[in-house]
Amino acid sequence: MSFLGKIFGSKKEEKGPSTEDAIQKLRSTEEMLIKKQEFLEKKIEQEVAIAKKNGTTNKRAALQALKRKKRYEQQLAQIDGTMLTIEQQREALEGANTNTAVLTTMKTAADALKSAHQNMNVDDVHNMMDDIAESQDLSKEISEAISNPVAFGTDVDEDELQKELEELEQEELDKELLNTGKTPVNDLPTPAVPTFEPSGRGKAKTKAEEDDDEMKELANWAS
Repeated sequence: MSFLGKIFGSKKEEKGPSTEDAIQKLRSTEEMLIKKQEFLEKKIEQEVAIAKKNGTTNKRAALQALKRKKRYEQQLAQIDGTMLTIEQQREALEGANTNTAVLTTMKTAADALKSAHQNMNVDDVHNMMDDIAESQDLSKEISEAISNPVAFGTDVDEDELQKELEELEQEELDKELLNTGKTPVNDLPTPAVPTFEPSGRGKAKTKAEEDDDEMKELANWAS
């Protein structure tokens, strides 16, 4: 700071315009210059018409018209250069404005992420995940222990159960054979030796046969 500045105090630095304000002013200037271009183009056309009209009758007027036409053309060229500069400046400001908006958004996101993680610690997260995994393993072991029926005397001989099952199956088979009128194979008796006489013997004799026998015995006695 200069000596006079220390004595009288420095003037407070004025805040510059925002990028939006600057862009809007540049656009307004572009619109004004475009109107100026249109005006000069019309003036050039008019001076060309005057020079053509007076080319053979009034050379002095024709030359004056061409001189004015040259000045208008020079002004138009200057405006073209100015327009190009303004356009480049406006595009640069628009790009800067876009970058500012992007950076502001990114900073907001970074601050939010930082705020979300401020109460977190990587070691704490790893410890928490280990606790969760341990709890899940414990829960799995408890479920398996509960579902395993070993505490109520369920240890049974498998061979004994198989034998009992076969007996039940045989019993059901016997019932089915009895219902169909067939004798179970296991219950069939051993064939006995026939004790009856051949056919025609052992049967009860009729009255006529008995009388015939008596007659035969009487004949034998008489002879």
